[in-house]
Amino acid sequence: MKSFYTSVLTIAGSDSGGGAGIQADIKSISANGAYASSVITATTAQNTQGVRDIHAIPVPHIVQQLEAVLDDINFSAVKIGMLHSSKVIEAVKETLTKYKIKNIILDPVMIASSGDPLLNQNAIDSLKLFLPSVLLMTPNIPEAELLLEKSIELKNVKSSAKDLGEKYKTSVLLKGGHLEFTDLMTDTLYNYQTKKLTTIQNRAVDTINTHGTGCSLSSAIATFIALEETLEEATIKGCAYLNKALIDGKNKYLGKGHGAINHFGI
Repeated sequence: MKSFYTSVLTIAGSDSGGGAGIQADIKSISANGAYASSVITATTAQNTQGVRDIHAIPVPHIVQQLEAVLDDINFSAVKIGMLHSSKVIEAVKETLTKYKIKNIILDPVMIASSGDPLLNQNAIDSLKLFLPSVLLMTPNIPEAELLLEKSIELKNVKSSAKDLGEKYKTSVLLKGGHLEFTDLMTDTLYNYQTKKLTTIQNRAVDTINTHGTGCSLSSAIATFIALEETLEEATIKGCAYLNKALIDGKNKYLGKGHGAINHFGI
C-alpha cells in the first residue's frame, strides 16, 4: 500500500544567507515533520547584515512553478511569504483558486525591519483582497497597524486582532514582538470561524539572532495544520517551536549581523 508524504508548499522569496524566506521555510517545515516544496517569487543578494539586491522572478515563471507542483503533489497546507507586486499577488491568488487550494497561511510581509514599506499601495490593495481567501494571516504590529489604519498597544492588542479578523474575514495571529519587551512574549490568535480569542505566551528571548522568525513561525503553523491540528493547537505549537529555536540559537552566531534561529536545535 502506498504511503504519501504530508506536504507543505511555501511561496516566497529566496534568502541567499539562508536565514529567512524560502530557506527558512524549508527548514521549519522539515523540522516539524512535513515535506517541503517551494515556489520562488524573487531571489535576493543578502546576508545577516542586510539586503544588497532583489531580482523579481517573472510572473509567468512563478505561475509555471505553481502549476508544476500543484499538478503533481497534494499539499495539505500552503505558506505564503512576500509577494512583491500586485501582479504577483493576483497571479498567485488566481492559480491557488484554480486548484481549489485550502489551508493557506499568509505572512503579510509589507514593512522592512527598518520601518520602510516593502510594497506599494497597489500591491497592498491587492493583498487586502486576497486575505479573505486565507485560513490565517500572521502580521506583526507594524503590518497590523497598516492594515487597520490605527496604532496598536498592549492595552488594545486583543481588540485589534479581532478587528483585523472581522475586517478581512480571516483568522489572525497578531504577533507581539514589537510591543514593549517583558519577560513574556505574548501573541494573540483570533479564530474568525469560532470568534474565539486565544492568548499565547512564551518566555521572551533576549537575542540578536532573530533573522527569519516570521517566515519560520508561519511555516511551522502551516506544517501543524497539514498534520491535522486545530488552528489553536497548530498556532500554539508553532509559537512554542519558534521560541525553542530562538533559545537554541541565542548563543550561536552566523556572520556579523542578525543571525538565524536554530531550526533543528543543533
